[in-house]
Amino acid sequence: MKHIPVIAKYTLLEALRNRLLWLAFTIAFIAFGLSAFIGDVAITEHTQIQISILAAMLRISGVVMLALIVVTSVLRELHDKSLELLLAMDVPRANFYFGKLAGFALIGLMLAFLFSSLLLVYAEPYAVLWWGISFCCELLLVTCLGLVMLFTFKQIPAAISAVFLFYVAARSMAAIQLIAENPIVHSTGISQQFINGFVGLLSWLLPTLHEFTRSEWLLYGANNISELMNVLGQTLVYAILLSAVTLVDFYRRNFS
Repeated sequence: MKHIPVIAKYTLLEALRNRLLWLAFTIAFIAFGLSAFIGDVAITEHTQIQISILAAMLRISGVVMLALIVVTSVLRELHDKSLELLLAMDVPRANFYFGKLAGFALIGLMLAFLFSSLLLVYAEPYAVLWWGISFCCELLLVTCLGLVMLFTFKQIPAAISAVFLFYVAARSMAAIQLIAENPIVHSTGISQQFINGFVGLLSWLLPTLHEFTRSEWLLYGANNISELMNVLGQTLVYAILLSAVTLVDFYRRNFS
């Protein structure tokens, strides 16, 4: 177990040396400026529009940044044979995985703290706290998903595309399911039944990310503890499942 904190430490240091904080501050500054500009030109509800736009931009930016960091960092080690060298030093593969996961989780925590702090300009601290905790959970799931995809595809474009595809599908699954169940032209054909069944299966398999990091918490307050418990529960379940899938795939691969 002594390898896990060391791997996590150097994963975090690698991200910091690659100017992660500078990039995060730059994105936060741009998002804050754009939200302030759009809110000023709005006819009504200036503050609400600013909060919604700023929260959405920060959430998307954090997900994209972390997904790119996870995939590129581990695949670089895989391609330049540094992973093989590390495993040759009698480091268990599970320790490598959990060390990387812990390091990327710390990066996600830093991003969530930075972006949540910016929202304190407009929203109540309690609502920002809920939003920040949910954002940490969302980034943790993106990290686990990125580790699954990079060991599956071993190529940056394919792995990144798969992460974003699954993320967008999970984020918009409620809307997709609503459209599938209520088509413009009602049909009872086999094709419609297949679509309904396929969408239902996806909604059962994917996490309901539309319930994570919700902008309405910032707009109208967060007072339903069951919503946060649902987020934490889904994060725990899917993090365990994705980690198990990654470890099974990791252990069966031969890197020699």
